Amino acid sequence: MWRYIGRKLFVYLLTFIVAVTINWMIPRFMPGDPIRSMLSRASAGDPEALATMTAYYEEVFGLDKPLHEQYLSFWAGLFRGDLGISVMLYPEPVTDVIMRAVPFTLGLLLPAILLSWIIGNRFGAFAARSKALDNTVLPVGYILTATPYMWLALLLAWSLGIVAGIFPASGGYSFSLRPEFSWLFISNLITHWFLPFLSMFLVALGGWAIGMRNMIIYELDADYSNYLQALGAPRKLVRRYAFRNAMLPQITGLAVQLGTIIAGSLLTEIVFNYPGLGKLILDSLESRDFFLLQGVFLFVVVGVLIANFIIDIVYVLIDPRTRVQMTGGSS
Repeated sequence: MWRYIGRKLFVYLLTFIVAVTINWMIPRFMPGDPIRSMLSRASAGDPEALATMTAYYEEVFGLDKPLHEQYLSFWAGLFRGDLGISVMLYPEPVTDVIMRAVPFTLGLLLPAILLSWIIGNRFGAFAARSKALDNTVLPVGYILTATPYMWLALLLAWSLGIVAGIFPASGGYSFSLRPEFSWLFISNLITHWFLPFLSMFLVALGGWAIGMRNMIIYELDADYSNYLQALGAPRKLVRRYAFRNAMLPQITGLAVQLGTIIAGSLLTEIVFNYPGLGKLILDSLESRDFFLLQGVFLFVVVGVLIANFIIDIVYVLIDPRTRVQMTGGSS
């Protein structure tokens, strides 16, 4: 088990190094100069002042150094928890800006991922043994899973936010309120949270329901299921084994789908102008703030890697066959 964990850690460490390197490279090779963009309006009529301020800010942000020194400085700062200073919100550190947005993104992601996975698997299991429910779940599931996150977010914002006026169509909370631990603020926060959450939950729900329904049907036709039924095992017991075996591919699918779900979260936040990491990505692109952009991408990459590593370990713990193979029992 420890050898398995060690191998996985080594693979994820290499993946992390490559992902961080690409994350560092992409913004720097994008067209445009963030410093000149920031200063062009302030010093449009004075080229000499513009050149002086550009040199000053390039030194402040470390952009006057060769690329290899910038790369080494980035890694050194990363181990200190220093991701640099935001160009857009100068002189605020990138870490502080991201930490303000992270609770909003996690507040969308975690409930949407967990609830859609649990409820979708349950609905799929019920659909596999109920023809009436299967005729409903299957077409609805295909429609939901084929729906783009952004399109569904726009539809919900228009129908429930603008036309019906039931929920706010944008923002994380009302501008008239100040963040505080009070029922007024929390209730307002929930009303702004509901539509972004619903759009992510519905799209993911359809995929999990279809996947579980198909896996249950496959497992019920497997040899072990037929053998148990021939021995006179209760139908409920056979379905229980089928459900447990069908859950294993769904756990693997959860690891595969994490990147898609997070990308959907970022797009959904942009549609609803929700103050999470997706909104930061859009703002940093518009202002060419690649310090903030690479910080947000870094958080997303680390989050996906950690979640996938946890799922790998959970898979080993719940599937005894993998433990037997690790101990050499299969030979």
